[in-house]
Amino acid sequence: METTNWPKTGFLAHASKDLSDLMLSVATKVTLAQGDVLFEQGDVGDTLYAIVSGSLEFSVLSREGRKLSLDVMRTGALFGEIALFDPGTRTATATALEPVVLRGVKNADMLQAIRNAPELAIDMIQLAGGRMRWMNRQLNEQVFLPMPARLARKILYLTEDGSKHLAVLPLSQSELAEFVGATREAVSKTLSRWKRAGVIEGSRGGVRVLDRHALQAMADLQQI
Repeated sequence: METTNWPKTGFLAHASKDLSDLMLSVATKVTLAQGDVLFEQGDVGDTLYAIVSGSLEFSVLSREGRKLSLDVMRTGALFGEIALFDPGTRTATATALEPVVLRGVKNADMLQAIRNAPELAIDMIQLAGGRMRWMNRQLNEQVFLPMPARLARKILYLTEDGSKHLAVLPLSQSELAEFVGATREAVSKTLSRWKRAGVIEGSRGGVRVLDRHALQAMADLQQI
């Protein structure tokens, strides 16, 4: 099996050698073009995925049919951990934002490997626990934080790429509104205020962060 371009960032940078070797040995390659859907909310899933290259957006639909973007994952990220232990319906839709290459590990293959090497279960439980904590934080932010703080946190998060900062966040105001569960008008007013303060710069290509420290201070505010 092809062994190049296996992600070494994110969780895999700290995973045990046995777990990394196992995943490489049983993984299958998946390629997506920009706009392709890997799976939709409600689909049955039994596979853990690692992003070798590219980025994926994860979104859900509200009862009113409104799209809410939850996350963007990039090279090195893993998702679908729960499916390794308990295959079931996917809780979000995964869409390629650009050409994407992934590796997939199926539930049956991983369970067989864990039976042969039970110590691998510790790594996987820790990984699943981390994702559950992340989801809880996302829920708390959507419920309790004011919109400007949610927007600042989301921009900071989406412009982090490992140890680097993205020069421009290529999202429209409507797309940012989806990420924070707000209207485009509310997001536009907040961005305009930050632009006047010299915190960000807006363009047709998206949003450029000029002052990350100031944006972080806004993200830390509980009330605005």
